Amino acid sequence: MRYAMAIDTKKCVGCIDCVVACQMENDVPVGYCRDWVTETVAGSYPDVELELRSERCNHCDNAPCVRCCPTGASHIVEGGVVLVDPAWCIGCGACIESCPYDARYSHPGGYVDKCTFCIHRVRKGQQPACVEVCPTKCMYFGDLDDPSSEVSRMLKTRKYKVLAPEAGTKPQVYYLI
Repeated sequence: MRYAMAIDTKKCVGCIDCVVACQMENDVPVGYCRDWVTETVAGSYPDVELELRSERCNHCDNAPCVRCCPTGASHIVEGGVVLVDPAWCIGCGACIESCPYDARYSHPGGYVDKCTFCIHRVRKGQQPACVEVCPTKCMYFGDLDDPSSEVSRMLKTRKYKVLAPEAGTKPQVYYLI
């Protein structure tokens, strides 16, 4: 089992419903977020392209944040989901510095926090909160090892990219282009 997310950049409208759903579902403090929407503009007038992307922790197969954590607070659980155990985290920030996606933040409670793919929901057979609320249905989540999962089907039929492939982290968040 390998969980992954695919986000259709042609369908995302940048509404930030995913950000708000995550904040509500995971009790993220005001002023912080586990996911965010970025806007990239390429080209020059009149040939300009706009890409909106919902970004978050990429739950990397080769996660530098896990390797550099001195206490083991950053760890990988079933499905390849990268988590942080607040009880073990000393807030040193090594994982924040090692992440090429800027996906972690120092929680006011003294530990590092990040996206969990809503593993507490996934374990109950539900979708991550961001996927469930997306009004354009541009987000797909599931098991890459299951060829019938929605995320597997999307990655087989569409062109996609990952962020910072040169980092060698083998991210599990894909952007359909």
